[in-house]
Amino acid sequence: MASAMTRQAPIGEAPDADAMEAIARATIARLPDAFRAHLGDVVLIVEEYADDETLKALGIDHPLELSGLYHGRPVGDKSSMESGALPDRIHLYRQAILAEWCETGVRFDDLVAHVTIHEIGHHFGLSDADMHALEESVAD
Repeated sequence: MASAMTRQAPIGEAPDADAMEAIARATIARLPDAFRAHLGDVVLIVEEYADDETLKALGIDHPLELSGLYHGRPVGDKSSMESGALPDRIHLYRQAILAEWCETGVRFDDLVAHVTIHEIGHHFGLSDADMHALEESVAD
């Protein structure tokens, strides 16, 4: 008797940090010039998990609940008089993104692009609606 269930092909190896960074950088490269022009000094960091201090500061109990984070001040809030500050940073947390990928079935590159654009949106002080529109503008 044939089974009514179909078998899914195995997902394979989880993408590593370098693959995730490459997708994030390709996403940034597809952004409109007006956005890319203000991202040159932003540091992109792929880490396995957010550290305990970050999670505690955000009131997050489990590291898989945080897939990305922007550290810095939105472009419109900056002053030319500021000096000595750390560069703005976008953190992508690999294990949280992998967990969401497995849980949702969203294409991995789409998920990494989504998280990257969301964090870039914070850099620009964008609303969620603006972030969604920006994401649509770079979709393949």
